[in-house]
Amino acid sequence: MSADKSNIFEDVYAVVRLIPSGKVTSYGAIAQFLGKKSGARLVGWAMNACHADPTIPAHRVVNSLGVLTGKGFFGGNRMQELLEAEGIVIKNDKIVDFKKHLWIPSEELL
Repeated sequence: MSADKSNIFEDVYAVVRLIPSGKVTSYGAIAQFLGKKSGARLVGWAMNACHADPTIPAHRVVNSLGVLTGKGFFGGNRMQELLEAEGIVIKNDKIVDFKKHLWIPSEELL
């Protein structure tokens, strides 16, 4: 893990690119995997900075309760539409059966 912010963002993006379709993860789970236990906000900044990059599935990163906290950066309901296209049900900006769809990098990328 690098100290340079742009390299840290690239580390975040590398993990986000591994999230399978139909799965989501949280800002905190990514931070923990990268050794930044309390770095959820840093992951959020990285997600905020990458929404124009179609190679990064930022729509698959939500908060620890399954709430679509980043949806404002997608415009309208685009984040929800992208997740629903992958088979994830959303109700009131929250993923239904969140635990079923949760992908935890520290468990999946051993």
